[in-house]
This record gives sequence, C-alpha cells and structure tokens, in this order.
Amino acid sequence: MRSDRRKALQLAIDFVAPYRKALIGAFTALVFTAGITLSLGQGIRLLVDQGFVTGSPELLNQTVLLFFVLIGCLAVGTFARFYLVSWIGERVVADIRKQVFNHLIDLHPGFFETNRGLEIQSRLTTDTTVLQSVIGSTISVALRNLFMLIGGIILLFVTNAKLTSIVMLAVPLVVAPILIFGRRVRRLSRQSQDRVADVGSYVGEILGQIKIVQAYNHQPQDQARFGEVVEQAFDVARQRIRQRAWLIAVVILLILGAVGIMIWVGGQDVIAGEISGGELAAFVFYSMIVGGSVGSLSEVIGELQRAAGAAARIVELLQTESEITPPPLQPEPLPRPVQGRIDLEQVRFAYPGRPDVEVIRGMDLAIPAGQTLALVGPSGAGKSTLFDLLLRFFDPVAGCIRVDGVDVRDLDPAELRRCFALVSQNPALFYGSVADNIRYGRPDASDAEVEAAARVAHADEFIRGLPQGYDTRLGDAGLGLSGGQKQRIAIARALIMDAPILLLDEATSALDAQSEHLIQQALPELMANRTTLVIAHRLATVKHADRIAVLDQGELHGIGTHQELIHSDPLYARLAELQFKTPENA
Repeated sequence: MRSDRRKALQLAIDFVAPYRKALIGAFTALVFTAGITLSLGQGIRLLVDQGFVTGSPELLNQTVLLFFVLIGCLAVGTFARFYLVSWIGERVVADIRKQVFNHLIDLHPGFFETNRGLEIQSRLTTDTTVLQSVIGSTISVALRNLFMLIGGIILLFVTNAKLTSIVMLAVPLVVAPILIFGRRVRRLSRQSQDRVADVGSYVGEILGQIKIVQAYNHQPQDQARFGEVVEQAFDVARQRIRQRAWLIAVVILLILGAVGIMIWVGGQDVIAGEISGGELAAFVFYSMIVGGSVGSLSEVIGELQRAAGAAARIVELLQTESEITPPPLQPEPLPRPVQGRIDLEQVRFAYPGRPDVEVIRGMDLAIPAGQTLALVGPSGAGKSTLFDLLLRFFDPVAGCIRVDGVDVRDLDPAELRRCFALVSQNPALFYGSVADNIRYGRPDASDAEVEAAARVAHADEFIRGLPQGYDTRLGDAGLGLSGGQKQRIAIARALIMDAPILLLDEATSALDAQSEHLIQQALPELMANRTTLVIAHRLATVKHADRIAVLDQGELHGIGTHQELIHSDPLYARLAELQFKTPENA
C-alpha cells in the first residue's frame, strides 16, 4: 500500500511539474485565502470587544467594514485558487490520458491478448477521472485544510493557551481512528475500482456483440450476470463507504466534543472576568476551524486513497514495456528500393499465453521478390500466425525472419511495417469518413489518389452512391456497409499504401458470389509487381498462384504449384478432393 502512495505521489509530481507557474499561483492563492479565513477570527474578536461591548457606532462601523474587506479579499483569492487548481487538474489529466494512450498504442499485441481491452479502457477513463477530481479539487481542499489546521492551532495558543490545551487533548484520539480506518479505506478503494472496471468491461463486451446476444436470446443470462457484477461492485463500495462514514462520525464526535468542553470552560472564565467575550468568540471560531479542518482531512483521506489506487493502476500501464522494440543501437536500414524477398530460417514460435504449445515448428521458407505464394492448410496450421510474425507483432522464439536479407529484429518496427499492406478476412474500418478509411495508411494521400485507388478496387461506384460520397461518415467498424463493400474499401486502402509486400488473409472467403467476383477483378492490379502472400481455405481462389505452401500443425508440409501438389502432397490432394470432388477435375 505504501508503494501505491509512492506511485500516486510520483505520478502527480511528474505531470504537475511542467506547470510550475500555475502551481505557484494556486499555492499563493491557497495560502492567501487560508490567511484571510484565519484573520476573520480576529475580526470577530474586534467586532465583539470594540463594536458590541463598547457600544460605539463608529467602532462598530470600522470593524464591520474591516470584516467586509476581509470577505472581499477571500472571494478574490478563492476565485484564483479554484480556477488555477481546476485548470491544473484538467490539464494534468489530459496529459496523463494522452501519455497512457500513446504508450498503449505502441505496446505489442500480445499484451492485449492477456489483458482485457475494455478493462484497459476503463483505466484510461474512470481512473483518470478519479485523478482529475483529486488533483483538481481534493488536493487543494486537503492543503487548504492543512494550512487552516496549523494556522488555527497557532492562533488558538496565541488567543488562550489554557483553552487550547483542552482541544489538543483530543488530537491523539482523532489521529488514531484516521490511521485505523484509513488503511481499510485504502484497501477497499482499490477493490472498488477493480469492480467498477469489471462493470465497464462487461457492458462493453455485451453491447459490442449485441446482435449475437439477441440472436441467441441470451439477455436473461446476461442480465443476471451483469446484476452479479454490479452487486459485487456495490458490496465493495458499501464496505468502503461504511468505513469512511465511521471515520467521519468518530472524528466529528471527538473534535466537537472537545470544542463543547472548551466552550464550557471558556464560559466560566468569561463569567469570572479572566478573558473577554471577544477572545472567547475568536477562540470558538478558531476551534471550529480546527475541528472542521480535521474533519475535512479525514474525509479527504478516502479520496486520496482512491487516487492512490487509480494512480497505481495507471502507473502499471505506463510501466508495461513493449516486447517489440527497435534495436538498442542504430536500426539497420532496408535496401532501397525494397524488393520484397522474404526468408524464414528455422522459425519456431509459441504464443506467450501458451508457451508449451509451438504454433510454428522449425519452418524454412524462401519467397522470392514479386512471387505470389498461397498458404493453405487446416485451421490451426499456423497460417495467420505467420502473418503476425512477418508484421512483427511477435518475435520467433527461435530462428529468424529476413526481409531483403535483413533480420526483422534489426529493423525499426515502423519501417518494417511500411513494407506491408494487409487485407484481412474481417477488414477493420474506423469511425470517420470513407476517404479517411482509404487513406488510413497514408494520411497525406490526395483526394485524387483516394478516388483512383477506389476505382481500381471497384469501390468508386458504390461510394459515390452513399449520401455524402467519399465524405460519408461510417459507423463503428463500418456499420451500414456490406461485407463486400468493406472489403473493397480495405483493398483500396492497401492499394494506396503501394507497399512492396501484400498480405491477403482470406480476403474473399465470407463474400457472396458477386462481391467475390468484383474483388477478384481488383486483386490482379493490387498484386502486380508485389510479393504476395495469400491465406485461403478455398483452393479455387489460389490454384493459379506461383506457388502454394501447405501447412499442417505449424510445419511446412509441402510446396509447389497446384498440379505438382495434387500428385506429390497427400494432404493437399485430400483438400482438393474435398473441394473439387475429384483431384482430376481440379
């Protein structure tokens, strides 16, 4: 738990440090308002002793005027403090969100396979909102009350040391419950945030797959499960609230109880003529300030505990290191222009989540520049994994992959990926216009280049039929477009990249005959003068490839042309027989 506090403090210092001027201004306003508030006690003493007791209208007018001056100064100082502190809170949280997002987007994909994306999203939103509240408000309140507490105690001693000693007797009694309940609140705050993240993750998962949920009439089960998740979050929150409520109640009881005893003792002294009524009024005022400050601090502690938990979760994200990084020394450059030759040398690979299961087993494969190679084989053979390795989403556990003779681990990942254009089975489209999605890999592409790529991909006609043409905004994941339309936009996006190596992952497998026909017409232009790797289950789409590699259980089972494999590779012959009925008709 101390580690959480250290992380929270260090995170706040790192992000607040660039805004020293605003921080100094806020601190100055904070000290100023605290000083003015404490001065009000002396104003009350003068008001009673010189205004009320003397019966002088002139003195009363002077003290009341002084009182209003103090109030005016307090209002100005409070405005400056609130504005600057709130500005710092919003600015810092905006910086944290940007840094966390920038860090996450560069992490290796394996991280997101072992961590729920929606939970990470919750950290980026919910946890940073907690920090915003704390940095932009709670810390200011805590510091203000701390100054008021210290200043109030000093003025209590200055005003009357005897009465102050009565109040000080209650301090150890107040500190004890703060320490006891504070530990419990801190632990429960972290648990509460975890449960809230679970709620957000579950909502995102269900709403993201709402069609499947409703198609299977799974709403009752999901409602019940969500109810359990919400109740778990509520149970933890209830325990946290109960501990904080006990803390606040005990502190108020002890502090105000001490103030009550002090008023009784002070009243006896006023009656005996040992102190003036103004001194007692000022002392009561300072006592209330001290009591209120302690009570507020005890309440703020709970918020600070929540912030510590939120900061710890954010720091965990920021400290997560990507396993895919540029080489520590100067990255090796690729030859120019890139030809697109690919060599796999004794490549072995197992996913981090299943280190004992090799998905690729000692594979050797040479793909000359400009050649079209089809990858076929049963599901789980390792075809898509090869694409992940080529794009360096993962590194092999043994062996190496070379592009134009350069080991991909010696390249900057960004330079390597500029060599590839990917068209996946389920193309990813993003919220934005059609044109934005086509120029996704080349943001500087002109409108003319976007339209030219769309024409080659046989997408121009349907795009112009959309309400705003190329400026039509797409819904999430391309909502509103058919599978064939999405795929043609994805092909246009790959075309505009003009990359030397093309990766086609089941680009036509889920399409109707007409859409497949249009895309098959677009592919030759896309594949021309490029090294092309095609994953396909339907052999009819790849039988005319330069070569076909047959994969099975992570091993290269055979390689050759369609006709060669029909006669030399039993696995391919069996696949051909299943799809073409008889190998002879293939």
